[in-house]
Amino acid sequence: MAAASGLVFALLALQACASVSSLLSLPRTYPKISACVNEPLAYSCENTTAIKNTCCSPTPGGLVLQTQFWDTYTGLEHKGQLLPKDIWTVHGLWPDNCDGSFGQYCDLSRQYDPDPSPRVLPDGTPVPPYNGPGVDTFVAEFGRFNLLDFMEKYWVSQGSPNSDFWGHEHATCTSTFDVACYGPYYQKNQDVVDFFDAVVRAYKMYPTWEILAASGILPSNKTTYSLTQLQTALKAQTGSIPYLGCGSNGTVLQEVWYFHHVLGTEQFGHFKTVDSTTASTCSSTAGIHYYERTPTSEREVRLLP
Repeated sequence: MAAASGLVFALLALQACASVSSLLSLPRTYPKISACVNEPLAYSCENTTAIKNTCCSPTPGGLVLQTQFWDTYTGLEHKGQLLPKDIWTVHGLWPDNCDGSFGQYCDLSRQYDPDPSPRVLPDGTPVPPYNGPGVDTFVAEFGRFNLLDFMEKYWVSQGSPNSDFWGHEHATCTSTFDVACYGPYYQKNQDVVDFFDAVVRAYKMYPTWEILAASGILPSNKTTYSLTQLQTALKAQTGSIPYLGCGSNGTVLQEVWYFHHVLGTEQFGHFKTVDSTTASTCSSTAGIHYYERTPTSEREVRLLP
């Protein structure tokens, strides 16, 4: 009898744990792409026939750019918005067309930018500013506080709140994030959270600060570097020449764009690096400054929970 009672209690305990586990489980955000197994394999921008199921490959934005900033301040330090120490920050994940052109605000029903730029599309369509809840609340509603924490640390805006910046970067021109790709059980804003996950995955492929530092290229207020030095260091580890963006007449390093063709979806596919299709705005003759950050504008995020 005692043994039977013990078994009952054990089963009840397991059932209780299962119930708690189900309450704590997070809703899935990935797309429904089972049909993609029947699609021919080809990298985006390299396919020889039209892609029939655009949920399976980014179309037409098949030239995918993982972009990063090197800012030296945020302008919102007084609000605690600081840069991660010794780390380039996320800019975005962009779906350029194969010829280097690009679309913007492709689905105005999913427009979350409070300060759209441009305000009017080339065809004359106005882009209304978004005035609803920030996209950070979308992530929180899905219980993805781990993702939100990462974004707050590494996807930092200059001159605007982080969530406003994220709303601007949300990709409505990438076909693999179309609402239809999530099937009949799509949950509102599922595509937004899925996109942010994809941004983080792509960003983690390129530890730009470490790549440059390992080649002896460190932020300095005195030393300058040549464009060739910067490009060679990055190509040696990525296999292709990225775009390097500079301000102040091409003498101050500010950003890097890594170009790719993608096999499969932008969410989970293989990113193959290709050379930049955009000419660098950095000087090919003058020394380039890779400035140190303002000490009060950054924080060490790798040691904090």
